[in-house]
Order: sequence, then C-alpha cells, then structure tokens
Amino acid sequence: MTEPSTTKRTRHSKSSKVNKPKISASQLRIGKRYRAERVADDYDVIVIGSGIGGLTSAALLSQLGKKVIVLEQHYTAGGFTHAYERNGYEWDVGVHYIGEMGRKSAGRRLFDFISAGQLQWAAMDKVYDRIVLGDETFDFVTGKDNFTASLKQQFPNDHQAIDRYMVLVKETAQYMRRVGQVKAMPPLIGKLMSWLPGYSLPKKVLDSSYNVLRGITDNEKLIAVLCGQWGDHGCPPKESVFLMHALIAGHYFNGGFYPVGGASKMAETIIPQIQSGGGDVFTYADVKEIIVADNRATGVRMADGHCLYAPIIISNAGVVNTFDQLLPSAVSEKLGYRQKVTALDHSMSHLGMYIGLKGTAEELQLPKTNLWIYLDQHHDKNVAAIRQDPSAPLPLVYVSFPSAKDPDFQRRYPDRSTIEIVSGPCDYEQYRQWAGKSWGKRGEDYEALKQDLAERMLAALYKQMPHLQGKIDYAEVSTPLSTSHFCRYEYGQAYGLAHTKNRFQQDWLKPRTALPGLYLTGQDILSCGVVGALNAGMVTAMSIVGFRGTGALMKKIKTGTPV
Repeated sequence: MTEPSTTKRTRHSKSSKVNKPKISASQLRIGKRYRAERVADDYDVIVIGSGIGGLTSAALLSQLGKKVIVLEQHYTAGGFTHAYERNGYEWDVGVHYIGEMGRKSAGRRLFDFISAGQLQWAAMDKVYDRIVLGDETFDFVTGKDNFTASLKQQFPNDHQAIDRYMVLVKETAQYMRRVGQVKAMPPLIGKLMSWLPGYSLPKKVLDSSYNVLRGITDNEKLIAVLCGQWGDHGCPPKESVFLMHALIAGHYFNGGFYPVGGASKMAETIIPQIQSGGGDVFTYADVKEIIVADNRATGVRMADGHCLYAPIIISNAGVVNTFDQLLPSAVSEKLGYRQKVTALDHSMSHLGMYIGLKGTAEELQLPKTNLWIYLDQHHDKNVAAIRQDPSAPLPLVYVSFPSAKDPDFQRRYPDRSTIEIVSGPCDYEQYRQWAGKSWGKRGEDYEALKQDLAERMLAALYKQMPHLQGKIDYAEVSTPLSTSHFCRYEYGQAYGLAHTKNRFQQDWLKPRTALPGLYLTGQDILSCGVVGALNAGMVTAMSIVGFRGTGALMKKIKTGTPV
C-alpha cells in the first residue's frame, strides 16, 4: 500500500467534507536526494528501486566488497516499507505485520545481518489476526499448538480436518525454499535441480486454496475462516493457489511482529551497510531507461539525461516495468520478455484509509490485533459482486493499529494514535478518468467518491469498535491512483504480479535474465510480502556472486558477523 494522494480532516460526522491535500513540511525522508554531481562514476552495481528486495541485494553485495548505488524515484527510500507523516501523525504504507521475527528464523537472521542488528521487533498480541464473518469472530492465536487448539474449540466437529490442514501447510510451504534455491542457480544447474524430487512444484500445491481445503472438509465456514488472510496476497480462495495460502498462513503461526520505531526503520537501518561499502541510496532518482550496449546491460539513463554505468544492473521495479518500460523495446521484444509479461495478470488494486486520533492506544482501547472484516463466509461471491458493481458492499475491510504495535510510537508522537484500513479489491478502471490529472487536483467528483468510500470503511470499523465514533481527528483516503503514482504500477496493483497458478509456472521469473548484466529482484521473483521480497533480494545476490560468494555470505549471515 502507498500513501494517499488526498486528505480528509474531520472530527467525524457522516457528512464530513473531503478537502484538498495539505502536505506537511516534515515528511519522513530516508536516503540522499539525487543530483548528478553527487554520484560517483565507479559503481560495481546499480539497483533500480529501493524496495526491500533491492535494499537487501544492495546490502549483501556491499558486504562482499561491491560498491552499490540504489536509485529511488520516490522522495524516500523503502518502497512499500516506507512510512509517511502528516498533520502530526505517522503511518506505514505496507508493513502491517511480519511473521517469524521472534526467533532465529532464516528471515530474522537475514534482517539482523543487513541491519547490523539495529532493526528491532515488537510482538503483537497473542491473537494476531481476528477473522470477522458477519456477526461471528474467529481468532488466530500465536503458536501452532495454540492455533490448532483455538480452531478446534471453534469448530468442535472438524478436529481431523484441522489436523490435516496443519500438516498440509507445513508440507506445502517447504516447496518455496527449494524453488528459491533453483532460482539462484546458473541456468543449466537450476534446470537439472528442477527435475529432482521435491524441487518442482506438484500440481496439488498449485490447485486453488478452496479446492485443496474442500478436499479435507465440507465445512464452508471453516474454509472461509482458514482463508481469512487472503488479502495478504490479494487473491480470494477460488483464485489463489494453495502454495501462496500455505506460505502466508505458516508464516504467522508463531505470531505477528512490528518494527520498533515504525516501518521506516527498515530502510534507515539497512542503508548504512550499503554506505559502508562506498555506495549510497539516492531518492528523487528517476531512471528512464536501462542502457544496452554490445548485447548486455551496461548502465541506466536518468530523467535528467545523466548516465550511470556498472557491470551489474538489478531491477527492483517489477518485471512489467522492467521489460515494458525500462528496457529498450527492441531488446525486450527480441528476448521475448514483452510477450511474456503481457501474458501475466497483475495483482489486486486496493483502497486505503489513514486515521489519526488524539489519545494513546491504551486510552482508545486499540489492540495489537489485526481485524479482517468480511460480509460473511462467501469470499469469492462478494469479490465477484464488487467487480461487477463498485457500489456493492466492500468484500474485505482490513484494520491495523500501528501505534499500538510500535512501543516507540508514544515517544515520537505523544498522546496520539493511528489506525490504517485497507479494502479491496477494486477496479482501477473506475479511477482511470482522473489518472491524468495532477495530484490533489482531481476535482469534486473524485473527492465525493472518496468521501463515500471513507464512510463505507468507517462503518465497518465502527461496527467492531463503536467506542471510536466521534474520536477521529484526522483521516485520509487513498485509491489505486496513489499506488500508480508513487510506485509506478500501471493499475495501482498492491502485489505486483497476481499470485495465480500461471505466475508460478513461469520459470523465467528468476534473478538472472537472458540479457547479460541484468538481474531482477523483488516480490515478482518469489512471492509478495516483506519477507518474500527480502528472500528475493537474497536469491538475487546469490545468483550474482555464485557458489563461492554464496558460501561465504551464508556463513556470515548464520554467525551474524560482518564480511
């Protein structure tokens, strides 16, 4: 999710007027502002985009002696992990919670390494997710045994199905680790590995989440509850692959965590490791083209016409942007990439609402639990309805409480609290008519539409937390136009490529491209989410440095010592 392009200030009444944007002078800005004279001319690696995948690759390569420059077109680094401040409040735009950060998992060790141990994590409540189906609620409880016991208490006639589900999630999630290993290998070795047992994706894991779960239970409500986190990858149960479902579900079995100091602490703590190798991260650094010479990627051309050169170019801009916008069209077509990206679907677009309240999280009774609010158990039916008619009831309203999850929030913003709401999917075409208009100047009809969306999202919030009515001090609404503007995603998609069966059957979605010198990273390479992109950054670095470099790197990450 990305920050909104318009704002609303209110003490909340049903007819509060949506106002034009009022931008605070104090934005959270991480990174150094780009100027042609500020960059060197002897970089080993150029990274396009400062999302967590790009930052991870840059930090790892820097620790192996590479001089890396990261180029970010936004005013701050971090991609979907950045945060922003307005009117005395701060919100993250995509880091609502992360799993596996409370123990020495591979993801935690990697975060510790690239942040030099400076990135700290706070645990959420024991109940990390609450699934709301109409008037019923179901809790996801930290710990596999606790999770299982809670489900069995809520579904006393489905114990066997629940036990089978837990086994299926564990078995299925393991495949992605092996897929990542294959993607990191040189083409021939990767091809041979993919033929080995356990290294190719079996058909069952690429079946829909609904079909797999229907195979172990006929309890539609239980299926709806188990699929209650589908917004984390953007595909409702009958469209998503069970592999993606298992990755998300298993990722949170040990609870949810939030970065201490807010989402911006990710980029803030990683950048020094890049700088320690002589590199840097530049913002307002708009890359217009990847330069190709002698059949290899050799550099990038900036919006100001300045050219930077390096033997290795890593694109963290998304595969569609890379092959459809940045790579010269003749090269992209010759290599077949234009045709390949055209055949892939984009992920869902979404709405967002960013709310500020006066008072602490404790005073306002804001939990460290996420709310997944659904109309009822019919996820796919409700998604189909809003795709047909945008005025239909919102099929998903996700509510997060960042100020409650961050123990450092009150130090930075005394007596203030924040709430974030995400709703989707929504159709980008509904907003296209305003896409060509300037930010904040899209007209009263656009503001009226956003006002209606705000009231619909607030209605879902107030049904669960009626005590918050009348307590909102400030609120902003975002549409897919915000994501399109800030992240350069044409349709305002939240997760890059859609996580469908077709996407996971594309063996070319890997770091090494057919163009020498050009590599890919980010959520399109493995899977969406912060840890998905984090792992992609690692896989890209492994692909670049080869066996010897990977061995040294893995040893250092495991022991936590710098290279």
